[in-house]
Amino acid sequence: MLDQKTIEIVKSTVPALKEHGVEITKTFYKNMFENNPEVKRLFNMDRQASGEQPKALAMTILAAAQNIDNLEVLLPAVKKIGERHCDVQIKEEHYPIVGANLLVAIKEVLGDAATDEVIDAWGKAYEVIAKIFIDVEKEIYESRNK
Repeated sequence: MLDQKTIEIVKSTVPALKEHGVEITKTFYKNMFENNPEVKRLFNMDRQASGEQPKALAMTILAAAQNIDNLEVLLPAVKKIGERHCDVQIKEEHYPIVGANLLVAIKEVLGDAATDEVIDAWGKAYEVIAKIFIDVEKEIYESRNK
């Protein structure tokens, strides 16, 4: 569970995410594919080229920030995304790669507005959000292997 200060900091980033979210996610994917080319095969490059994937991720991050104090409301979307993740064999070990590259992209795009406090809060929030995805995807994998 996140502390109140972390929740407030994450919620305070909503305006920046509305304005710069797609730029953050485009930067994130560019950096991740350069830094971790082994994960590139897990992504649909047509959705990358069309901008569909960066936009979808930006909307997911925005929804997470807006609902950081009530993440349960995102479970239907998480389950839908989780199904796609399982289809392409996303695993628990991929989440730290995503998290590290996402925090770098937030800092890169937002610059000085992404203070250490903001990056720390998003790091904590990402861990909580990633755990939700990992748990949902674990259930999906188990149900598929029955």
